[in-house]
Order: sequence, then C-alpha cells, then structure tokens
Amino acid sequence: MFTITAIYAGALTFLYLALTVRVIRFRRAHKIGLGDADNKSLLKRMRAHSNFAEYAPIGIILLALCEAQGAPSNALHLLGGLLLIGRAAHAYGFSASPPVMKLRVAGMMLTLTMLGLSSLALLVHSLF
Repeated sequence: MFTITAIYAGALTFLYLALTVRVIRFRRAHKIGLGDADNKSLLKRMRAHSNFAEYAPIGIILLALCEAQGAPSNALHLLGGLLLIGRAAHAYGFSASPPVMKLRVAGMMLTLTMLGLSSLALLVHSLF
C-alpha cells in the first residue's frame, strides 16, 4: 500500500535534506547561528528550504490520498513527477545567483498544477 507515494516521498525527502544541508553549511561557513544576519545569500537559501517545507507535505498527503482512492499508477506517477520536478525546479531557480526566474515560475506552476489536479480528482471521486 502507498508504494508509489513512497517513491516520491523518499525522493522529495532527499531534496529536502539537500536544501537543509545547504543552509547548515552556509551558516557554519559564515558563523551565523540564528536568523539571517542580513545576509541575502543565506536568506535565499532559507526561503528555498522553507518554501519546499510549505508545499511538499501537502503534495505528499494528496498523492497518498489519491493512491488510497485507487487512482491509476500512471496518474499517480504524473502527479508525483509534477511535484518532484516542480519543487526541484523552484528550489534551484529561487536560490541560484542570480535567480533563474523561468525555473522558479515553472516550478511553482508544476507544483500548483499537481495540487490542483489531485485536489480535483479527490473531490470528484468523493462526490460522485
């Protein structure tokens, strides 16, 4: 049960860990223990990490609910892929110097598409 969700949850967690390590390494290198010390590079890394933490969990929950409702595996892989690629693109585009706005925007669009499609599928399945 939740085999497909587990694949994407695991992959997304590795991405989350990579974003976490980027923040930790920067903090250690610049001796910033708390806050951002008005360092824009650290702030960008922190926000990329935080933005991921704000969107990925709801995506994983929605993916698991779709899988529990018996969604076809190809639809689940599409949703999981949208979330994974979207979060990776956004994180890279947001925290790159200079920022890569096309990747940032594309990443958010893929993420929001995944959230919208999975939410719609769950509502339709539940109501009809």
